[in-house]
Amino acid sequence: MKLHAFFFLLGLAVAAGSTAPGGEPAPSAGVSAADCLLASGRPIRIVCFGDSVTGVYYHTGGRRAWSDALGLALERLYPGSRPQMINAGVSGNTTAQGLARMDSDVLARDPQLVVVMFGLNDIARGSGPGEFRSNLGQIIEGIRRRGAEVVLMTPNPVYADDPARPPERVAEYAQVVREAGRELGVPVADCFRSFGSVRSVEPRAWEGLMSDSIHPNMRGHELIAEEAALVISGRRLALGDLPPRSPALPRTLSKLRAGLPVRVIAMSPCDEFVGPALRGLFPGARVEVIAWKPDRKGLAEIAEQAKEIGWRRFYENRATADEEPDLVVVAVPAGALAPTASGFHRSYNAILNGALPMGRGGWDFVALLPSALQPDLDPAQRTSEALARDVIEGKDVALIAREQADAAPAAKLFSRRLAGLLGLNPVPIKP
Repeated sequence: MKLHAFFFLLGLAVAAGSTAPGGEPAPSAGVSAADCLLASGRPIRIVCFGDSVTGVYYHTGGRRAWSDALGLALERLYPGSRPQMINAGVSGNTTAQGLARMDSDVLARDPQLVVVMFGLNDIARGSGPGEFRSNLGQIIEGIRRRGAEVVLMTPNPVYADDPARPPERVAEYAQVVREAGRELGVPVADCFRSFGSVRSVEPRAWEGLMSDSIHPNMRGHELIAEEAALVISGRRLALGDLPPRSPALPRTLSKLRAGLPVRVIAMSPCDEFVGPALRGLFPGARVEVIAWKPDRKGLAEIAEQAKEIGWRRFYENRATADEEPDLVVVAVPAGALAPTASGFHRSYNAILNGALPMGRGGWDFVALLPSALQPDLDPAQRTSEALARDVIEGKDVALIAREQADAAPAAKLFSRRLAGLLGLNPVPIKP
């Protein structure tokens, strides 16, 4: 995900230059054993324990989350280190639900370090600050009793239009986490503060960290990982882009290699391209293509369509597992605009979120920029394409874009880029 938008770079620079809460250097004494293990190059198991902001879900692209980004950050901060990252984030969990599964999901993994991030669901489910604080204390005590170290994380800020999580309540619970850290001697990675630092300089930059009203996108998860790495190591690291996944479409590639049928949902006109492209790479491949037609629809209407083809169908038991696609191709038309940049950001995110799988292990996904199909965009459409690119690159998903000098017909460009995403053609072929 290229962080090319100027407003985002400006906001991140402010966040990166800040200090720990209270203006003090980031604490590291609370994780001294983990620091020693990382510096020595010995293996270390780190469990990331929390709710959907921790788990791997559609918010980030359904493949990776801040736990993966934290592992990469630690490898860069401690060359030769061997962190084993274990994601124990479960959607919808409160601290009470976390306590109920802590033995099986956390302590049974025999971790040396546990990074804990709860709060947003405690607010939504009516857990009072006192109950939240008590549960955090029990989580910390249980982890320490097993001989592991703990890092706490404050929840990230949310949009003001979420009635279940008023911004002032999220701020209150972030303060509870800080106070628990001070009282119990546990270092705190203050994600609420770091996201807030971006928002205070440029609200649009903060929006660029969010996938929906409450969940950060993968770009936001990178910032969460940077805050956790700062507390663990005492050193600030700017992660930048995560290395791309290769192949980017593993489920599709596995089925093609095994000679199994491949089911594709593709937004027009890609529904016409994808079958020939896959059969050109794997002669005789059995490809079923279901056309997704967004004709003359606005972004909000396309987002509603996405709910009918994506994870909600299976989550709400309106479809069975054997109806799952293997690949979803999204190509929002150039003419689908929004009156404001913020509105575009939220609606375009809703399209991607709706069409993605619920979480890890689901179908493959690729998004196309409008110019990949229609090179001659007008000025308004080019502005929207820049916004679309920013949203797509904020997630951990495959992207098909047209380079400025690439004059290939849309079908040929699509086929060539699809081969690269399958890991079959790592060097682009010039038209």
